[in-house]
Amino acid sequence: MSGLPQPIFLPISREETASLGWDELDVLLVSGDAYVDHPAFAAALLGRWLVAHGFRTGLIVQPAWDSPADLTRLGRPRLFAGVTAGAMDSLVAHYTAFRKKRGEDAHSPGGRAGLRPNRAVTVYAGLVRQAFPGLPVVAGGIEASLRRASHYDFWSDSLRRSLLLDAKLDAILYGMAERSILALAESLASPAPGRKPGEAIARERPPGCAYAVPPDRVPAGAAEIPSHEAIRADPELLIRATLAFERQMLNGGPALVQRFSGRAVVFEAPAEPLGQAEMDRLYALPFARRAHPSYGEPIPAAAMLEGSLTSHRGCGGGCSFCSLAVHQGRLVQSRSEKSILGEITGLAATADWKGTITDLGGPTSNMWGARCAGQPADCRRESCLYPKRCRNFHSGQEAQMELFAKAAALPGVRRIRAASGVRPDLALESRDYLEALIGNYVGGQLKIAPEHVSDKVLKLMRKPPARVFNEFIRSFERLSRAGGKEQYLVPYLMSAFPGCGEREMRELADWLKRRGWRPRQVQCFLPTPGTLATAMFFSGKDADGRRLEVARSDAERLRLHRILMPSEEVRAGRDGQKANPRRNPKSRPARAGSRARGKNGQSRFPGAGSSSG
Repeated sequence: MSGLPQPIFLPISREETASLGWDELDVLLVSGDAYVDHPAFAAALLGRWLVAHGFRTGLIVQPAWDSPADLTRLGRPRLFAGVTAGAMDSLVAHYTAFRKKRGEDAHSPGGRAGLRPNRAVTVYAGLVRQAFPGLPVVAGGIEASLRRASHYDFWSDSLRRSLLLDAKLDAILYGMAERSILALAESLASPAPGRKPGEAIARERPPGCAYAVPPDRVPAGAAEIPSHEAIRADPELLIRATLAFERQMLNGGPALVQRFSGRAVVFEAPAEPLGQAEMDRLYALPFARRAHPSYGEPIPAAAMLEGSLTSHRGCGGGCSFCSLAVHQGRLVQSRSEKSILGEITGLAATADWKGTITDLGGPTSNMWGARCAGQPADCRRESCLYPKRCRNFHSGQEAQMELFAKAAALPGVRRIRAASGVRPDLALESRDYLEALIGNYVGGQLKIAPEHVSDKVLKLMRKPPARVFNEFIRSFERLSRAGGKEQYLVPYLMSAFPGCGEREMRELADWLKRRGWRPRQVQCFLPTPGTLATAMFFSGKDADGRRLEVARSDAERLRLHRILMPSEEVRAGRDGQKANPRRNPKSRPARAGSRARGKNGQSRFPGAGSSSG
């Protein structure tokens, strides 16, 4: 990989582009997040990736949206502008599951809310068109990726068209976009003679790309999924469309096409996941790992990531409510041990190093090194782990503990933690992994995502049955006691999931009561675009066409939620968000582990949080 020299920070001003000797940009990236030069921030990651391949790339972050003036700060880019809402869908970032406005935004300076607009991709795309008429505009990130097709929108309670059409985009780059954005930049840099730059998107058909064409120009061989109008007439068809996208993310295969009135949107097969050598090169780029020096206030997300390292991407779980299956995909992509240890060594040499790796993991902590020994293109499974682990899915759990031991032995490293969520069914397959994890790397709290204890609900979630969680609890307690450690389990629980009614919520409440456990946080199911669970919410049916009980109104959802969370706790915890003990001293967690016991002798936990997968 050769390219331009990497700057200390990607440029966000004319002065910075001039200092690099750049008279113009090739690519402009516009983001709803503040600029933190860390690989967990997509604009920084993709920007440095493009620079490493020779494309001069600058950033405009959190621009004002009442005028295009902010977008002209770096001048007109030569090739295209890429827009993203940031690390979260802008509506999820702004509103709780009960549609109440959030008071904080961890990806903004000072944690201030309101520095990005609602439906940020649409707003930013409009600003780019005003600032630079005729410039190709593409979108990426979680908001664009999960709204690339017809989708149910919880906040307007409606079926909305592809964001590609509503935002008048030239393309959406869905999923993890390193290959897609590079292919797009290369094709736009060398258009065929006589062809307009924007035409290269549909003609070159980059992988992982969605674009619109007239209905009579659908590429040969593309597979049809239900049209927008058909889904509007029969909501159950959204389930069929969602399952088609899940299969495409895993299998590749032909392009998919969805028809709208007067237009057709083509979804090319996803870009091939990065191999280990490519992952290593990507994460070896010289990220500053801190916020741009122009900020006068700290950015909370940057502080949380100071000692955090990404070891892998993707998750084989395939949970029905999780966006990972349709964004990062089910195939796990892992960095090499050498790459990870090298990054830790570099961190330990910095002046502000505190000695602790606060988290070394990925979407699911215990999937580093996991691989598929089969042929993903032929796979028809919905999950690598549900209803039971596929024989072709090989976990790297023992190797992960060897990696942790080597990392902990590096000079300057005092401790290392696994703070990402652990998949309990996978963990229980390896006694050696469990003993090493719980004995050495928990750090007092271990995240786990049972979500529920009703097997009926767990089946709809594509989660393991309740007995697996119970077995994991017993193992956690036993190994914590054996090590003389006082440790917490931090489980994620969910209320009002499609198919979960009062009976199932009381089943969960009774289960907690029998153990003397009192949850402090519970996430009410939030229908987010692109997931199977959201399609079930919209249609009122499961993937097999069986009718489901669905709590639709906020009043119904809150009634189910309060079976676990009394009204005063909902207020203190901002409707399922973590309560701040400094503001509410009585909400401090109960101790768990070898010393703090519930009435029946079992250890207690502090509560459950919002679920990610």
